[in-house]
Amino acid sequence: MAPSAIIKYGFRIRTRSGLIVDNLLIHGRDEIDAERKLRQMYQHCRILECVVHQPGKAREFVGAR
Repeated sequence: MAPSAIIKYGFRIRTRSGLIVDNLLIHGRDEIDAERKLRQMYQHCRILECVVHQPGKAREFVGAR
């Protein structure tokens, strides 16, 4: 069986009402896919931070938008 290409992305966002949501984990093939899924759940949110959680590798900070 081939290893999965799905990666976990940890987001920290500010909702449109101003609340901050920490440690929001979304699975995706890449960052764009994970962000698309995030924006389906939290429309008009602002991404403050994104961290890549890949098995066997150290965490990688992606940045804020």
